[in-house]
Amino acid sequence: MRLSAMGDVAMTVPVLRALLQQHPDVKITVISRPFFQPLFQDIPNLVFFPFDADGRHKGFLGLLQLYRDLKPFQIDAFADLHNVLRSKIIRTFFLLSGKKVAFTDKARAAKKALTRLENKTLNPLPTVFERHANVFKQLGFPIDLSKPTFPQKPKQDTAILNIIGDEPKILIGIAPFAQYDSKVYPLDLMKEVVSELSKNKAYRLLLFGSKSEIKVLKEISNNLDNAFVVAGKWSFTQELQLIAHLNLMLSMDSGNAHLAAIYGVPAVTLWGATHPFAGFSPFHQPIENCLTSDRKQFPFLPTSVYGNKKVAGYEEAMRTISVASILSKINGIVK
Repeated sequence: MRLSAMGDVAMTVPVLRALLQQHPDVKITVISRPFFQPLFQDIPNLVFFPFDADGRHKGFLGLLQLYRDLKPFQIDAFADLHNVLRSKIIRTFFLLSGKKVAFTDKARAAKKALTRLENKTLNPLPTVFERHANVFKQLGFPIDLSKPTFPQKPKQDTAILNIIGDEPKILIGIAPFAQYDSKVYPLDLMKEVVSELSKNKAYRLLLFGSKSEIKVLKEISNNLDNAFVVAGKWSFTQELQLIAHLNLMLSMDSGNAHLAAIYGVPAVTLWGATHPFAGFSPFHQPIENCLTSDRKQFPFLPTSVYGNKKVAGYEEAMRTISVASILSKINGIVK
């Protein structure tokens, strides 16, 4: 069970794929929000169960109904990969019925030590993937994440091919937004990154975001002939098809990096108030691809695990990630 958010749900995918590859007799029922079903559609021995947050499964009685709805699946063990009130209630139902249960350790104390402003302990924490894998180890299914096998690239719809064209290009996805401002690279610098990348006509730049961000994405692309705003054009399934065929994704510390990592696409990530040491860097990506803000100028970094906490005077921390360093990293990877 993992209900939200998109990046967090995406981070369960490599773990579940490894589990089923290494334990082929296991069958998994994934409980999550209906929107996230495409993330799991190509995984064998996996059934997706949609969680109806606003209807059938709302409130305590709704969670009791969810437990009843799951009975036909003959579940032997419950893996709580969310560890919030809702999932705790469901796992308690399973525990009381005599089933094995395990849950992801959120490592709150260690995260607090990493992000506190004084007496900070700047050490890398176990990744979310490792913590999820430990859940299945507790249930009797150890997982080796060191040599992952990525899925085949899905076939692309005609609508997508019409945008990216038949001419061979290096496809670079750019996702310049995140849930919190403290994780978003300054707009003027992102425009400069896109403008410089567009000078290489071997590149085709594809800008991702939500429908509400389309106007700003168009400002960033600035009518460049090899930059295209793909936000709001297709379904989530189609966007995943496109992401799987990218040569690289440039993203904030946000969901698009994790979507790319599912398919083994290199992801360059930019970090402001947050830091990869908290364990949320994309799956199986080198730490060198995580470009962090300068701690010499902003020694309190990281100041937040998720980016929702603001520290006065740290609003411009991401300006210490130079445009030149981003371009150098991208060009070096796709070269």
